[in-house]
Amino acid sequence: MAGMGHAADEITPFLKARRAALAAADMGLPDGITRRRVRGLRREEVAQLAGISVDYYTRIEQGRAPAVSDSVLDAVARALRLSPAEHTYLRNITAPRRADAGVCDAGTGPRPEVRPQIRELMDAMDDAVPAIVHGPGMDILAWNRLAGRLSFDLDALAEAERNTARLIFLHPEARTLYPEWRNTAAVIVATLRSDAGQHTGQVRVQRIICDLREASEEFRRLWDEQTVLDPNVGTKTIRNPEVGDLLLTFESFPLSTDPGQRLCTYTAPRGSVTEERLRTLAGRVGADVA
Repeated sequence: MAGMGHAADEITPFLKARRAALAAADMGLPDGITRRRVRGLRREEVAQLAGISVDYYTRIEQGRAPAVSDSVLDAVARALRLSPAEHTYLRNITAPRRADAGVCDAGTGPRPEVRPQIRELMDAMDDAVPAIVHGPGMDILAWNRLAGRLSFDLDALAEAERNTARLIFLHPEARTLYPEWRNTAAVIVATLRSDAGQHTGQVRVQRIICDLREASEEFRRLWDEQTVLDPNVGTKTIRNPEVGDLLLTFESFPLSTDPGQRLCTYTAPRGSVTEERLRTLAGRVGADVA
């Protein structure tokens, strides 16, 4: 049976990437007597800024420091100028947990169930507001009829394909449906990394990441950049095949009674072209059902 520990393959590249992103001069540190062979901060400099020993910081970065205190993690986060999402991710990946050997070869595991009350709420929005419930690993668990026609035809997809990250990187129509595909893809990967940090050790989430790393060179490149985002609000452009371009605002609401699930809604400003097009799309969806 595997023991409790850290995932060095997550901690090490993340902290190295964050060190590399900082310049010594910007941190008020001298450039040193010898010329730097690599960009960014050295381990000794991070340790100095965090007020801990070089040995201790090295063990943290290598995933060999058990039970790192919140105060030390806070100090490291300040030293590396981590964003709130990156700080949370660091806390998540340094928490002791059971190591899963051969996770990429494991099964996918079950999808969570969506409560009937949440499905009723989404159905009530169907006349004007597309709504989707995402689960861990960006699985698409439920949607209303309008969301099912927003971009990908969700009803026509096999269950295994109903995952936002998989669709963006592997679906042949993704680049057509998302005109700003490169930006969308980067945000998806950074969001998936944050989500993976919140669900460390879940086989299904890790399997999604493994599959995408194997299937998509672009995903692999973006994943290796170690960017972390947890966007609860933002904008997204979708080229709907029925009504044209939609400039939408999305809001993501964590469902407090359903851990790991988020309700995501898409809206447009009143009187905008996108609002008019959404209403047209909703009318067509309603007519098809009638």
